[in-house]
Amino acid sequence: MPCSPREIGALFLFEKLTAEQLGRLCGEGRVELFEPGAVYTEGDPATCFYVMIEGTVVLSRRVGGDDVEVTRTSQPGVYSGAMQAYIGDRVRQIYNNSMRVTEPTRFFVLPADSFARFMQESFPMAVHLLEGLFFGSKSTQRAIGQRERLLALGSLSAGLTHELNNPAAAAVRATATLRERVAKMRHKLGVISAGPFPREALATLIEVQERTAERVAKAPALSPLEASDREDALGDWLDDHGIPDGWRIAPTFVQAGLDLDWLDQVAAAVDPEILPGAVGWLNYTVETELLMNEIEDSTTRVSRLVDAAKQYSQLDRAPYQHADVHELLDSTLLMLSGKIGRRIDVVKEYDRTLPRIPAYPAELNQVWTNLIDNAVAAMDSTGGDGTLTVRTALENDRLLVEFRDTGPGVPPEIRGRIFDPFFTTKPVGEGTGLGLDISWRIVVNKHHGTLQVESVPGDTRFQVLLPLAASDDQTPEESS
Repeated sequence: MPCSPREIGALFLFEKLTAEQLGRLCGEGRVELFEPGAVYTEGDPATCFYVMIEGTVVLSRRVGGDDVEVTRTSQPGVYSGAMQAYIGDRVRQIYNNSMRVTEPTRFFVLPADSFARFMQESFPMAVHLLEGLFFGSKSTQRAIGQRERLLALGSLSAGLTHELNNPAAAAVRATATLRERVAKMRHKLGVISAGPFPREALATLIEVQERTAERVAKAPALSPLEASDREDALGDWLDDHGIPDGWRIAPTFVQAGLDLDWLDQVAAAVDPEILPGAVGWLNYTVETELLMNEIEDSTTRVSRLVDAAKQYSQLDRAPYQHADVHELLDSTLLMLSGKIGRRIDVVKEYDRTLPRIPAYPAELNQVWTNLIDNAVAAMDSTGGDGTLTVRTALENDRLLVEFRDTGPGVPPEIRGRIFDPFFTTKPVGEGTGLGLDISWRIVVNKHHGTLQVESVPGDTRFQVLLPLAASDDQTPEESS
């Protein structure tokens, strides 16, 4: 369609241009009529800059698998398209939204390279200012995003150090006590072997020791009342048989799962004159077995924490792979257990039948970290007590991961802004305002999923919906 400098000069974007500039625009651009339907699609190469002359346009953004309308207007002069063409190939030139028209609509259409050349030649200072703002904003967001990750890493490291310190310290204490008990057991064995005891009696004692160690490995769990009753019974038996310090030995025997029947078997197996020494020696045997169990439990816990840290960081895994979200959730919860504390109950409602999904596991762990951290902070703001429920389920053709907390909720007036960059309700110095923005970008942009929130006081739910299949341009590796 013919391009009229006077007509496009009436649009607010061009109203300050000279006749020469308007003539140049008409010479390089064109007026085009679009029938109802799509004009361009988000993600396609940005080839043109569009300014509406008359009609109605609708702009939308892709969120997960849905197109969400963000603008609908009939205001002449609104523009969209290759708006960053003046930056050139320093950034990827794609359409950042989709545009369609709902009625026959006329646009002034300027090719992207013509728009860039016109900007650079006619408004060089403005272009420099715009470039500075664009790259400055990107640099600031990147730097603060890195800071957000470092803060999260510091928090996780502190929590992990605390969690590792407890079992490590327990193992050290148990090892020192074990060394002392083994020394006493060697001494007791020396005393027994130096006595006037026949070889058969010593052999019987060794057999009793072996059976005692087996009993320790199979010790049942007793209630406090059951344990107390058994301690009284064992203490009385030891006193009746002339065993010194029966009150001190009885709790150890109870912890090891030993009972009156076992003591009667010991008394029947050895001569009465060596019974006190035999019981003392068996007490050291029980103590060493219990200490070794404690060391095993502590080192197993350390190993489990290291495995969780490895799973959380995904350092030895492919960046994009088929992953089990439950493994990712468990590793994140374990890494954050120190921060969650004991006043917050964690409830897992997992659907273990869910399949592995194509994902960037390390980045999903960052999403879980941000959402759990926000939930804990919300509950801390009301005294620290509460319940964090982590639920997984299949919702239509997507996998749902939901984090529900019993905090005060997200006020309706700010609910639409919580995913905006730099928006935070935390006090100055305690939040960057990028946690939810980063989470949204990871879920929506990288995984083509959805991140949404539902909130009333006492029940806030952040819901992550992830596709079950990979997109056409990504091929996940199998996890090992």
